Amino acid sequence: MIVGSIVAIVTPMDSAGAIDWSALERLVDFHIEHGTNAIVAVGTTGESATLPVGEHLEVLRQIIARTAGRIPIIAGSGANSTAEALELTAMAKRANADACLIVTPYYNKPSQEGLYQHYKLIADSVDIPQILYNVPGRTGCDMLPDTVSRLASHANIVGHKEATGDLVRAAQLIERSGDQVAMYSGDDATAAEFILLGGKGNISVTANVAPRKMADLCAAASRGDAEMARRLSDELAALNSDLFIEANPIPVKWALQEMGLIQAGQRLPLTALDAQYHDIVRQALRKSGVL
Repeated sequence: MIVGSIVAIVTPMDSAGAIDWSALERLVDFHIEHGTNAIVAVGTTGESATLPVGEHLEVLRQIIARTAGRIPIIAGSGANSTAEALELTAMAKRANADACLIVTPYYNKPSQEGLYQHYKLIADSVDIPQILYNVPGRTGCDMLPDTVSRLASHANIVGHKEATGDLVRAAQLIERSGDQVAMYSGDDATAAEFILLGGKGNISVTANVAPRKMADLCAAASRGDAEMARRLSDELAALNSDLFIEANPIPVKWALQEMGLIQAGQRLPLTALDAQYHDIVRQALRKSGVL
């Protein structure tokens, strides 16, 4: 089971939007050196929506090669087409990813039965550990606990990422399905409380810039040290909020640029962080002890 702080790593790019392969290698090393427990490669924070399939696979391969087995790699393989998600998941298996993270189909707004059939088909077809991913604020589609429970008994479904930030929902999921699949927070602001409820880790945007502190938070919450986990969460509160001041991953990529770890670059329709927000994100980095 993959546990702890799992970074949803950005895909570094230059000003023209081309992937910066050397920066990608530096980021992988940065995370391993600072205690990150696993990496999600080419997830939604990695701008998967704007990477064609060949490039998507190459980023995954490069991250797996650079990691060289030091920590697990979870491949983002979701799509709003079941056929495309199936293809990406099969490719991730061939690339030797440790698991896949599969976001709910966006824009289509499938029914709960549609979601069940979508995930069941992928799990039936590709023998790799798979993590469900619910983020209705981005996809317009909410996978309910009943549907998660229906899927949790499948041998290839090993986890569920819940990014609603709803701790009542988190408690329901953990109570109903936590003995069958690992439950992961997908909301940095509530990650400490999620893990204290019985979650196994946090799939994190904030870990991109504060890997050590997020790893320490997850470790403290996992061992039941609520005081330490909540203190670290308070220290990260400004980042957990302000890294979403514009659409993710715009602010976190600007923050990594400010830290000297990547160049300025993303792909349209995303644009650079508006100048009015620079000082806000910079102050969040300082308040959290990153700068």
